[in-house]
Amino acid sequence: MTKPSKKFVSDYSQMSLFDLLLVERDELSSKRPGRMCISAKLLASVKGAIKQAPKSRETLADEMAELSGTEITVHMLNSWCADSHPHRLPAEFIPALCIATGCTEPLRIMNEASGVFTVAGPDALRAEMQKDVEAKRKIEKGIRQKEALIKALEGKQ
Repeated sequence: MTKPSKKFVSDYSQMSLFDLLLVERDELSSKRPGRMCISAKLLASVKGAIKQAPKSRETLADEMAELSGTEITVHMLNSWCADSHPHRLPAEFIPALCIATGCTEPLRIMNEASGVFTVAGPDALRAEMQKDVEAKRKIEKGIRQKEALIKALEGKQ
C-alpha cells in the first residue's frame, strides 16, 4: 500500500516573487551613494558581446566606425576592453557596438539602471499593439456607458 502524498502547505511568512521584485525595485531606487555605478557590469557585457560575436575585432571596429561615422580602430576597441586601461567605451558608441555584435546586453544594462526596460523589434510591436487593444477596450467601454445613458434618458421621457 502506498502512502498518500503530502499536501503542499504554503509558508505564509515566505516572500512571494512579486514581493521580491518590489524589494529589488526599492533597493534600486534607494538613495545610497554609488547605486548607479554600473561600470563593472557594463565592461563585462561589452567584453562578452565582443567575445560572442561571430566576427573579428577588426570587422567589428570597421562596422562600428561605419555606423557611428567616427574613426574606430581595433586598438581603440582593445583599449576600451582592457582592465589595465582607464579608458572605457564611450556611451555614444554602445548602439553601434550592439548592432555590430548582435548583442543588446550593454544597452540593456544602461537602460535598466535608469528604470527603463529594453524590448527588441517584434516584442516592442506586440507591446504597442497591446496598448492599442487596451485603448480600444476603454473607448468601447465608454461607448457602452453612453449608450446605456441614452437608453435610460429615452426610457424616462
